[in-house]
Amino acid sequence: MATCKNCGLSHQCVCELIPSLESQAHIALLTHENELTRDTNTGRWAVKMLSHCQTHVWQRKQPPSALISQIESGDYSPLLLFPAEESQPLSGEHITVMAKPPLFIVLDATWQEARKMLNKSPWLQALPKVCLNTERLSSYQLRRNQAQGNLCTLEVVAELLALCGDNHDAQQITPFLEHYTKVFKADKSGHAYCG
Repeated sequence: MATCKNCGLSHQCVCELIPSLESQAHIALLTHENELTRDTNTGRWAVKMLSHCQTHVWQRKQPPSALISQIESGDYSPLLLFPAEESQPLSGEHITVMAKPPLFIVLDATWQEARKMLNKSPWLQALPKVCLNTERLSSYQLRRNQAQGNLCTLEVVAELLALCGDNHDAQQITPFLEHYTKVFKADKSGHAYCG
């Protein structure tokens, strides 16, 4: 049985179910190299759903030039989404009063990898840090050792869209992710999902 090159599934393609979202939010996924080969990575779905979402591969010795150009262009207010002591809680009000459109930089990695990415990247450390103030519980179940309160990349994107006022788009992400999770588990077990 052939594997779909777009969604990576063998028994039940989900490509026609991927929502095409209209949000104008600018999101830059800074992706750890390990995520590129993980079939449990959810950041790739955000890129397929949103026209203003790009992936940049993190490397310890060289920042991604396209992302650096975007940050330095002066067209955006770059914000690194990372929960740290100095991080400011992000709110819709915070976003609406910004003089320039925000450029949300999301570390697309495991939490352990994300911490290393930040610690080894002075250019990331120099960015203003924000964090989500949400009570949302993650429904993502494809990785072990998920800490309570942690969201996967696609869930983070949904939260960002909601904060930007794009509630309709945000609400389309969760049903897709939940359905994909069930189909993925069935696919790994060698059959199509029957739900």
